Amino acid sequence: MRESLAWGILSTGRMAAKFAAAIRESKTGELVAVGSRSQASADAFLPDQEIANRAGSYDAVLSDPAVAAVYIATPHPMHAEWAIRAAAAGKHVLCEKPLAMNHAQAESVVAAAREADVFLMEAFMYRCHPQTARILELLREGAIGELRVIQAAFSFKGPYDLSSRLLNRRLGGGGILDVGCYPVSIARLLAGAAAGQPFAEPLELRGCAHIGPESGVDEYAIADMSFPGGILAQLACGVTVSMQNSVRLYGTEGRLDIPDPWQPGRGGSAIRLILERAGATQPEEIAIEADRGFWAIEADTVTAHIEEREAPSPAMTWDDSLGNMRALDMWRAAIGLVYDEDGAQRPSGA
Repeated sequence: MRESLAWGILSTGRMAAKFAAAIRESKTGELVAVGSRSQASADAFLPDQEIANRAGSYDAVLSDPAVAAVYIATPHPMHAEWAIRAAAAGKHVLCEKPLAMNHAQAESVVAAAREADVFLMEAFMYRCHPQTARILELLREGAIGELRVIQAAFSFKGPYDLSSRLLNRRLGGGGILDVGCYPVSIARLLAGAAAGQPFAEPLELRGCAHIGPESGVDEYAIADMSFPGGILAQLACGVTVSMQNSVRLYGTEGRLDIPDPWQPGRGGSAIRLILERAGATQPEEIAIEADRGFWAIEADTVTAHIEEREAPSPAMTWDDSLGNMRALDMWRAAIGLVYDEDGAQRPSGA
């Protein structure tokens, strides 16, 4: 197993800075290059940190022989292009979610990684965290009996700036692609675990959304999904309204609450699950231990599985990412939201 990994980061935005901090906290990572679309932006990125290659282009990072893996933190519409170009350059790829704008693009990304024989993972950091592994253990142990209903939400109230990536249609704005991908991914994961599989695909999805009259994107949205085995999921997301960002699981013999599913331990908060077993007089609090932050765990997960070219479930495997993109296409089709990247074809499921 590889003991260290030299990283390059494509983009100098907020997520790039967070992942740079995660590399420093990780057990295996070293940041050796950062690329931006301008030299000034690259030079201004974390000025107190020593980075050997501060490049005024993404291509300069991909051509750097010192870089073994790249983290792609560009706006959504650029994910597929630069993941494909990184793979062609022989770089291992950790791509911020969503992997692409739609299922067709995601298939092209996976095909490029396969052809170049490089590692590829979609960056759902919560999937690499021990909390997620413990949730799956509880389900498989029958702690709440047979799973029946999943409720999951990820929504926040951001500034109403039509030029920002959150609300700009040309930048892939909207709640479904930005944060709705999280509830979809955990619903598929949990429904799969209930059936003894890595993930499950929805049999049906019904959705509705508020499409902003000025933004033209889903500012907040909800969806109902059904899965094999009689499992139902209620999902919510948004970028203009704050919600309780949690996951609740209801089974035939109890309930499991996940107060902080997406960023466990953020800000030093306690990582815990609340289990209510049928017949118990008091809920059971289950503490989860982690020796570093969720992004650092994600970076080390990449290093640990470079040779296999994909990390095992519950991290996002290639097939899992493809299924998740297909489900997101279904959600967008249900609300009639089409991006330029969809071309002449509507999202799969339309």
